Parts: sequence; C-alpha cells; structure tokens
Amino acid sequence: MVGRYIRIGGIVQGVGFRPFVYRLANQEGLLGWVKNTSAGVEILVEGEEGAIVRFLERLKSETPPLARIDYIESHPAQSNHFTAFEIIESQDIDTAFLPISPDISICGECLSELFDPQNRRFLYPFINCTNCGPRFTITKAIPYDRPNTTMASFPLCSQCSKEYHDPMDRRFHAQPVACAECGPHLSLVFAGKLVPGLSDIEVIQQVQKSLQEGLIVAVKGIGGFHLACDALNTRAVTALRERKKRVDKPFALMMPDLETIQRHCLTTQADIDLLTSRERPIVLLPKRPSSSIVPSVAPNQNTLGVMLPYSPLHYLLFYDFDQRTYRNYPLEAIVLTSGNRSEEPIATENDQALSQLATLADVFLLHNRPIHIRCDDSVVRTVEDGEGRRRLYSTRRSRGYAPNPIRLPWKTNPILGVGAELKNTFCLTREEYAFVSHHIGDLETYETYRSLEEGIEHYQRLFRVRPELLACDKHPNYLSTHYALQKAKQDKLPLLAIQHHHAHIASCMAENGWSSNEPVIGVSFDGTGYGEDGCIWGGEFLIVSYQAYRRAAHLQYFPLPGGDRAVRVPARVALAYLFHAGIEWHPDLPPVQALPAEERQLLTLQLERQINLTPTSSIGRLFDLVASLIGVRQAINYEAQAAIELEALASEGSGHAYPYELISAPTQGHSLIQIDVRRMVHAIVDEYLSGVSPVDIATRFHDTLSILVLEVCKLLYRETGILQVALSGGVWQNIKLLQRTCRRLRQEGFTVLTHREIPPNDGGISLGQVAIASKRQ
Repeated sequence: MVGRYIRIGGIVQGVGFRPFVYRLANQEGLLGWVKNTSAGVEILVEGEEGAIVRFLERLKSETPPLARIDYIESHPAQSNHFTAFEIIESQDIDTAFLPISPDISICGECLSELFDPQNRRFLYPFINCTNCGPRFTITKAIPYDRPNTTMASFPLCSQCSKEYHDPMDRRFHAQPVACAECGPHLSLVFAGKLVPGLSDIEVIQQVQKSLQEGLIVAVKGIGGFHLACDALNTRAVTALRERKKRVDKPFALMMPDLETIQRHCLTTQADIDLLTSRERPIVLLPKRPSSSIVPSVAPNQNTLGVMLPYSPLHYLLFYDFDQRTYRNYPLEAIVLTSGNRSEEPIATENDQALSQLATLADVFLLHNRPIHIRCDDSVVRTVEDGEGRRRLYSTRRSRGYAPNPIRLPWKTNPILGVGAELKNTFCLTREEYAFVSHHIGDLETYETYRSLEEGIEHYQRLFRVRPELLACDKHPNYLSTHYALQKAKQDKLPLLAIQHHHAHIASCMAENGWSSNEPVIGVSFDGTGYGEDGCIWGGEFLIVSYQAYRRAAHLQYFPLPGGDRAVRVPARVALAYLFHAGIEWHPDLPPVQALPAEERQLLTLQLERQINLTPTSSIGRLFDLVASLIGVRQAINYEAQAAIELEALASEGSGHAYPYELISAPTQGHSLIQIDVRRMVHAIVDEYLSGVSPVDIATRFHDTLSILVLEVCKLLYRETGILQVALSGGVWQNIKLLQRTCRRLRQEGFTVLTHREIPPNDGGISLGQVAIASKRQ
C-alpha cells in the first residue's frame, strides 16, 4: 500500500469533479478522500501503486465535460489506513483562488427530464444538474458551495437533498439544484399588476399568448432581462424599435431548433457546432433570401444573429402545451434583445426591471432566483482558418465564456486593466491567468460606469486579487481612465497609461500565446484611438513587442470636422475628405445631396479656417466616407453602421485595386510610411458619377485595402525581417476584409495572428493592457 497527495487546479468546482474522483477511486479500489478548497481540489489516496498510476492517468483522460485541468501536482504521502474513500467538507484557504465555470446551457439529460411526463421535474423551468445551468451569475464567493450562491435562500427538499448528497447522483453538489417543491418559481406582471395564483406552466402559457398577440415581453433569464417579441410580426418588431429608440441596429433572435434556423439561415458545420455548443452564443449567419423573418429585425443586413434556447425556461417558451410536445412550435422565432434602456446595462432585479422597462414591455415574465452579476449574451461567427477549416471569431465575449481565464504564457503579478470607453471589459491577472470580464458595454452613462465598478469589485473578491499595478488607455477623457486615476490615488497604486493600438495588438499576441520578446508587425485598424501626437489614430502598422512599439506606417491624416458629430454623420466626413483632397463637391454625389446648403456652407467655412478639425488616420472613418460617397449611409444611429452596411454590399473579391501611394520618409532612424488614398477616393467618385454599381465599388474597395495591407507588410518585412503579422481592432470584425487579407498574407509566406475568443474590437483592449503592463513591470 502506498499513499499519494494530489492537488488539481483549473475549472474543477461546480462541474462534477469530486463525484468523478469518487467513482474513479472506487473503481480502482483506492481509499482516502477528496475535497474542494478555494485553490481547487485536493485528494489523498492510498492503495496499490499500479492502481494509483491508473487513477492519475484517468483523472486526465476521463475529465468531466465542463472541467478544465490546468495543473496536477502529485506527491508521495504516508499511509493513513483509511477504510473507505469519502468526499469530505470543503476547505477555504484565505489566499487561494480558482477559476469559476461560466453559465452553461441545459444538458441533454436535463432536457430529456424536462419533457418527460414521468419525471418529477417535468416542465420545471429551473431544472439543472452538475453538467449544466447557472454558475458565474449566481456565485457570490468561493469555494463554490451553495451557501456562497444566490441559491442559499432555497432550502432543499428531502428528495433534492438526497440527490445533492449522493456522490453517485448527477446532481451531487450541483449548487443550483432544485425542484418545484423547494426551488425558484415564475410570476407574471401584466399592465403593471402581478397576476396572482398562476402556476409556472400557466405563466409561460400566458407569455406565449402575449407574444402571439404581438405584445412585447420582458423575460428574466440567467444573466439579466431580455425584451422579446414575435420575429415574424412586423408590428411587434416596429413597436420594439420605437420604444427602445433603436432605429436600425440588428436584433438577436432565438429559434427553437437547428432545423428552424436552417430554414432561415445558411450554416456550415462549424456554425452548427457553435450553435449547439454548451456556451450557446448568438451566431451571425448568412440570411436565406426566402426567410420570413421580418426585414426590420436586421435592416440593410444579409446576416442574422441567432441562438438556440440555452435555459429550460427558454425551451418552454417554444413548448406545445396542448400536444405536450416540443414540436409544432407556437412561435417559430422570437426577437430576444437586451432588456435595457438605450446605453444602459441590462436589468437584473425584478423591481429594477419593472421600473426601467415599464415603457418598453407590455408583460413581465419574472422569477425569484436572484442574479448576482449581470452577463449579456455572447456574439460570435466563424471564419476560415487558412487550412480549409472554419473556427470561432468573437464579437462580444460574455455568457458562456466569461469568466474563463485566458492563460498567459508567463506568470505575472496582480494587475488590473480597465479597458477602453466602448465595448468595455476589464481584466484582472493572477499568476498565469488573465480574467477578462464579461461585456460591460459603452461607458456613456453613470449606470454603466457603476456596472464597471461593481464588476471589478466582484472579480477582486471572487478571484482574491488585489491589484498591485493598474493599466489604462492613454485617452484622457475615457471614463475607464478616470476610474483608473481615482483607484490609483485611493489605493496608492502605480498606473501605466498604454497606447490604444499597442494594446489591440498585444491582446491578439497574448490570446495566441505569443511568449517571445521578438516583435510582430501589428496591423491595427479601428475607428478611434488616442495617438501619441494627440491625433486620432486608426489605420496603423506597428512594429510591436509587449514592452514597446514603433509606428511604421499609417493612413495619411485627413480632417475630421466636429469630432463626434462627424462620426455620427459620414456625409460630413466624406465632404471633408473631398475638400482635403481637392476633389469637387459634385451636386450628384450622395453626401452633397444629403446635407442642406446652409450646413455645406458652414462646413466649407470650418474647413477653410481650420476650426475644430481633428486630424485622423482612421480606417473606420475611411469606410464611413466611402459608404457615404456611394450612397450607402449618410448618418448613422449605431456604431460602425456605415461600415457594416458597406461590407454587406460587397461581393466576392475581384483582385482589382484602386490606385494609392505609399510615401516613405526617414524618422528617428527608421522610415515612416504614409498611405495616401486620395487617388483611390477620386477614382471612387469618378466611378460612381459614371454609373458604376455601388456593389462593384464596395467590392473593389475591400480588395484595395487587403492588397494595401499586403504591400505595406512586404515593405516592413524587407526592413525588419519580421514574417509574423497580428491583426486587431474593430475594423477586423469585417469578415470580407479579414479573410481576403489573411489569404493574401499567407500566400506570401506570412504567419497571421488573429483573434478567436477575445474580440478584435475594444472588448479585447483590457487583455492587451495587462499583457503590456506585466512585461513592462
């Protein structure tokens, strides 16, 4: 008989790991114990040496589906003459921590039980087990035990208690476990009043009826509220847009099954894998021309953002109660968009929702399981990986993925990166883990700013991190920078301000596990980033390591008239660029027609006298002005709308580029390339006025940018010998541009680093900030 003491770290709590260990130990005839600690799982076993070797091998090879082992430590131990193998009480180690599982969609076994009339949880909206259900959004502290979750206020009934304490049961120590006798329940508010005496099933039937009648329903889910309506009802979708003041921005959809999705959208196997994955994100898919989804769900788009149900409550919204079957759906598709007023965080509490969403929703579907931390739906799509496969490419990383850490290829001291202004996330590091937060949103309101503060406080408690260094964006007016300045002063911490595009590229490097101190060529294209010279950057080619960067090439500056107003009105950007390039404001050009004569006169005066002009090198603004010139969009009502609609217009590439110039000038021992696209813009104007199709112009513009990127990278390779290119920044959400550029770069022998789970937009900035701060420290 020999003994072994084993420590396991990673996502090993709330995922059925201890009963898994219990079963393995009994199968191998081992004695001892297993317990949770705030650092992970600890095991003490004794038995025959061969059995212990097999036990260790099986720990790695047969890991439960939701578990992720990051390390296993094994040391010899003295025999304690145990008589059995037991699961013993959890232990809290003050300074220890471990990753927490994200919220996971309902598993197949629970789904079968949900629709099984013989099961005691038949049609129970909160069914879950060790393999599925809420985790992150109900967890208050670690270790992950029921008293440390929002389920603490629901005492277990005798049957649930038996399951909870049985190591051989699928619900052993499933912290959210409950049933209709002891668990949470639904309620319905209609016309501002609670409807009394309804069962859970009756509540859902009333909600189905309301949706069928064209009403808007606020639905409390796992991470917050959604606003729902029938996606095939034009009147309902229009009403939701009007109430939410969301003019054109696409709505997300939920459909009952894969077959329904495929009637409305085109899917690849990679898309199907994401749709049916345990994370259940919103997946952006090409829309079929024959789809009956109301066009106003996603105006001027050829894609739809679609997800499958991920909670039992969602499945019940599509259940046929008359036929008692999950077929013959009463609703084919529902809009399921964030339950918030414009620019505010999603509501999470019942009273808050009833107040804030009163003018938006007709009906409220509530429940009494508290949400401890809000968490929006994740948004993803698939892209080609260069080897004939398609893979994940994220736009918003939140439910299902957060708070899973990104593992850095080095260990670091505790650092807090507070992210950017738009699509804000923050990131906390501990050892080799970088905990990139759930989606916070645009820091444009006090409520969102408070959500950032609360999120940081929660992560610090949950992962027991006290930052020793802060990192923020260099933009002096970002609210995230303001927060970092206050926290640095309050906690007496050093603060490192990091250039926006350096952080973009470092984020891509870190996600790809780049451990070398050698630099890469970073191509950072976005709408706005504060430059070292006080200008607005956004069309940048950088030579980048974690510690430092230099600007090697950029789009030649052009004037942005009126700052934020120009961003909202692409017609102003277009006319300002034409003035800058010496191109006539022809009366047949769409931006000329879009602006009243008086505004054009004032704009001319502003440009001539150089009043309130901000120089910019932004590729995002270049997309805006091209979209305006060819009549796609003259004013926007959501971020990047003109660029998104220009991408939707473009067809497959032609390989034919517009003219441009690369102007090289020596600076500080290196050459700095300026990219002059005035000839390109002139050619676009000439083509439009001569009747060339906007589709052809949009296609050629995308081709030109991808060819331009390749040419500049080849020049930088000749200068530096660097063959690694990292692509980051919001413009790289443009899949047509991304895939054309990657294809051309790879054909010329470059290794291309792109994002996967971390978004290329400003949602990834916080990861780049902590990576740079760690290396500089």
